[in-house]
Amino acid sequence: MEFIKRYGIWCPIVLSALAFAAAGTFKLMGTPELHQSFALLGLPSWFGYFIGTAEVAGAIGLLFARTRLLAAIGLAIIMVGAVYFHVAFTPLGQTVPALVLLGFMLLIVHYQRGRNIA
Repeated sequence: MEFIKRYGIWCPIVLSALAFAAAGTFKLMGTPELHQSFALLGLPSWFGYFIGTAEVAGAIGLLFARTRLLAAIGLAIIMVGAVYFHVAFTPLGQTVPALVLLGFMLLIVHYQRGRNIA
């Protein structure tokens, strides 16, 4: 049981890092489908590239103990925006991935809270 408590957190960390790295990379490549959401929200086109950069940086930050808490908090904020977008503009089923990633970020924040960051 101690093994699961100690290393079980790595599953959501690695899965989230992969998901955010992929999504961020596609946003940075200018994939139109991923940038349409920002236009629907009335945000400028550069904002998609900003979010893509933040997602890639957050994905990297999740992999290191010193930066994991801040990365998870930042990515959770991004996921709150993603959940809002999906609830407002897409069929409800498309909200599930954003909710799962938000849940993972909240789990990581809870796990990292109170741990030494240094």
